[in-house]
Order: sequence, then structure tokens, then C-alpha cells
Amino acid sequence: MSSRRPLRDLAARTRAQFSRDRSPWPDFQVQGTTVLVTGAASGMGLLHARRAAQDGAGTVILWDRSEDRLGRVRAELEAAHPSVAFRADVVDLSDARALAAAAGEVSAQTGVPDLLINNAGIVTGEYFWDHTEAAVTSTLAVNTQAPMLLTLAFLPSMIKRRTPARIVNVASASGLLPVPRMSVYAASKWAAVGWSDSLRLELEQAGHHQVRVLTVCPSYISTGMFEGARGPMLTPIMEPDYVVERIWDELADPRPILMLPSSVRSSALLKGVLPQRVFDSVVGRGMGVYRSMQDFTGRTGRDPDSTQR
Repeated sequence: MSSRRPLRDLAARTRAQFSRDRSPWPDFQVQGTTVLVTGAASGMGLLHARRAAQDGAGTVILWDRSEDRLGRVRAELEAAHPSVAFRADVVDLSDARALAAAAGEVSAQTGVPDLLINNAGIVTGEYFWDHTEAAVTSTLAVNTQAPMLLTLAFLPSMIKRRTPARIVNVASASGLLPVPRMSVYAASKWAAVGWSDSLRLELEQAGHHQVRVLTVCPSYISTGMFEGARGPMLTPIMEPDYVVERIWDELADPRPILMLPSSVRSSALLKGVLPQRVFDSVVGRGMGVYRSMQDFTGRTGRDPDSTQR
């Protein structure tokens, strides 16, 4: 028997399994659907809301904790897209009870979203021992707990409805790689990545192919949230329009994890194959990953609500 036969058999079995795992459902189309975006009053959240309206969504639900900005954004979008229905809810994602109540009102009054974009996030950039207890709990609540609870509120109905649906979880490259002065933020995003990709697998394993999950792991984005941060070597700070465009390109048939830019994937690969101290030296210090938050300021002197992505 040829020594290549086992490899050919393995390749054939892999192709067959891939074919069985492929979704039998048509590609997701935004037109006419209900879209919910968290952190929708600024930054990438606002860009997601605009894109949903431009693509003909039937209803766009805007969640943010800043009532003033949310009102202005809703008025702007309604003027630009009169054929789209907009709903704006002031929600503090760090408050689990408020989140559950708001999700219940959406389900009862507007309907379960077809596209859920868990976009909102907060960041602190300091050594772990300089964090306050409030900073730790709020970061974990907004970045990790909120996407889980919000998805949990809608997912059973998404499954039961049996129509194409998408869940986009905006995590971070810091959910794949350690970064000094980002320990709490990194912890919140490592948890988000683990949950999001496990959810993807659970849906596939249970045969709920109509609901697809996209985990997004971007490096620094110029929304102002990471003001003062420096992009590591070969990792430029990205424009939010570019990141949003790449996310929307994935909605029809999303890959498991979208890492942006490509250097994030390379760094994650090196993290898995290099001895830790070698990685620290070559990638962490040599490429500047470990110094990237050294001059971080964030949105100092501005509305604290604007820490959302």
C-alpha cells in the first residue's frame, strides 16, 4: 500500500466532514432585518449603525449609556435614512439587571435581532496594582459579562426562529496576546474570545447552523479609546472605517475568528510555537508589543462615557 494512501484518506474524510458542517442556510442578508448595536452613539458602534441603515435594515436598535449622544445619533440617522426604523435605548451594560430589562423590552416591543453586534467596550491602561476595584469590576462587566448576558437573552429565540442570524463579538488582539498595562482589559478579552469561539462550536455541534458567530480580534483602532497607544512593528493603528468594512464583509459566511491586521495572526502563531522567553524578547520587546501602552492616555478630560469603543 502506498504511504500516501492514509494521507489521501484523511484528506477525503476532512473534505466530507467540512461539507457536512457547511451551513445549509442561505447567506445572511441585512436588508429588512433587525440589527442591535451596543456602544452605538460613537466610534465603531456608530459606523455599524450607519452601515446597517445603508444596507437596508428594517430596524436598527441603538444601545449606549450616553443619552445626549444617543439622541443626536438617532436624529442624524433618521434624517439620513427615513425608510429605516430606529430605536434608541439608554443602557448601562455594567448593570446586569438594566441590561436584562432592556433586552426584554426589545424582544417584546421590537423583536429579537437578526444581527447582534456586541461592540461596546471600555479600557484602562495602567499596571494591575494601580487599578481600583471599581475599574476591575466595570471592565469585566462591560467587556465580558455584557456580551454573554445579551446574547443569552436573545439566542434561544434566534435558534427557535430557525432563520439566518449573526452574532458579532468584538474582542481584541489583547485577547490573544499579553500586553503590559492592559492586564484587566486583556483578561476581559481573553474570556470574551474563549466564550465566543466556544459558542460558535456549540451552535455547530448542536446543528443550529442558521446562527453564526464571528469573533473579531483587532489591534489598536483610532477611535480615541486608545489615545496615546503605539502600534507595534508591522501593526499600524487602523482606521475604524476599515475595521467595520472588514467585519461586514464577513457577515454572509463568517470565518471563526477575524484577526486584524494580519500581523496579529502571525504574532498569535509565534506565541504558540516559541518558548515564552523567546517570544518575550523577539515579539514582545523586539517588535514593541510590550511597549505599545507605555504612553497611553485614553480620552482624558472628556466624557467618561466615551471610553466605549
